[in-house]
Amino acid sequence: MGEHQIFVKLNEEKHIPKSDILALLRTFNCYHEGKNFQLRTREEDGEFVLEGLLNIYWGLRRPIRLQMYDDNERFRLNRSVETKQSSTESNNNSLSRAPGPAGGDTGGQDEEDSPQLLRTRSDASFMRIQRRSNTHTARDLQRLRTHRFSINGHFYNHKTSVFTPAYGSVTNVRVNSFMTTGQVLNLLLHKFRVENKSEEFVLYMVHETGERTRLRDGEHPLVTRVLYGPCEKISKIFITEADLGEEVTYDVAQYIKFEIPVLDSFVEKLKEEEEREIIKLTRKYSTLRSMILHQLECRTHDSDRV
Repeated sequence: MGEHQIFVKLNEEKHIPKSDILALLRTFNCYHEGKNFQLRTREEDGEFVLEGLLNIYWGLRRPIRLQMYDDNERFRLNRSVETKQSSTESNNNSLSRAPGPAGGDTGGQDEEDSPQLLRTRSDASFMRIQRRSNTHTARDLQRLRTHRFSINGHFYNHKTSVFTPAYGSVTNVRVNSFMTTGQVLNLLLHKFRVENKSEEFVLYMVHETGERTRLRDGEHPLVTRVLYGPCEKISKIFITEADLGEEVTYDVAQYIKFEIPVLDSFVEKLKEEEEREIIKLTRKYSTLRSMILHQLECRTHDSDRV
């Protein structure tokens, strides 16, 4: 009794009681039981904080620019130290000079065209790749050095330094309930070494029904995710270009999934209804006009008699 009520901020205007969030959180964590997406809680300076992984789906229509260099330099330095300690792997030195292999196996074409931006693998994985490097010919290694660069594990052509993630592919970032939409965007772009500014992108909550709601700058995406529930078949957070995204209300969204012929029939019915309303209003105001003119004529006659 009399205990100070703690609130969790959804945005600048709306705060949610801690008790409500905890009830939603139990459902959320139960849904993700045994997975890495369960959220943890803590209190910091009297504030209730949620933290954990947040899934974000790529919804970009245009290429994004990637930085030319990244953390893979560290792996190349580690490789130099390892070669000095183990002379048995000295024949793999040529691969350590190729910028690409730090993110994964370079043996196939499929990974070059991979739609997802993948994080850099562990040092152990990197060493396994080195041991397989003797399967590459000198011509293959030259092609890798010339055409394949890696940004935290994602291969791309360094001549263009651009990439468009496949629409609907998913990634995640570790966030907390204090972080705003802009901060989450910055974190995501930094994770994949994207040169574009965060102001060029926005986050949307996209529902299964087709409804799309933009997450405003002052909103807290992790809290929003908890409020909408854990099931991403029902709703997902998408990153899109700021100038291409648009909100879709529920009233509009309910028509999106209909086939074109069905939508055409709706449009025809709306046109017919519109025409009926036009005729109805035209008749109404024609009648009113006639009545007004008649009254004016009567007044004119009365004034002439006087």
